[in-house]
Amino acid sequence: MKNFVMALAFAALASSAFASGNHAGGHGEKMAVGEPGDKAKATQTIRVTMTETDDGKMLFTPAVFSVRKGQTVKIAIKNAGTVDHEFVLDQEDKILEHKKVMEKFPEMEHADANSIRLPAGQSGEIAWKFTSDGAFKFACLIPGHYEAGMHGDVTVAGKYPQ
Repeated sequence: MKNFVMALAFAALASSAFASGNHAGGHGEKMAVGEPGDKAKATQTIRVTMTETDDGKMLFTPAVFSVRKGQTVKIAIKNAGTVDHEFVLDQEDKILEHKKVMEKFPEMEHADANSIRLPAGQSGEIAWKFTSDGAFKFACLIPGHYEAGMHGDVTVAGKYPQ
């Protein structure tokens, strides 16, 4: 049954998210937010914590950060909460599109360079090269988490000195 659900999820993604470049590696299309980075070339580490509060809010700390175009960043992510959380980085419209798919397939797992899902108490990292100026989002797309406040903003401006 799980394989059947995963096949359906893949089909849904192939028709919308992959075709739009939502997932790194999807049909070889480039993502506006950038591309997977080389950890060895990271010039900055941004530490992000994912957690919940007693009143039901779910948060990223920090919820806003800025980088420069061309910069490779290591995003070190810790799930300090009591439930699974994920970190997905993309354009806002792609985040919202992906959120709709996750609502249909909440157990879907990702193997994308722009996302990571972590159980409570676990840590992980993403190396990312920001190749375009603009405003982007990161979010937890597990159903209900985005609505509980689990999303943030990334601003890419200026050019990183090479």
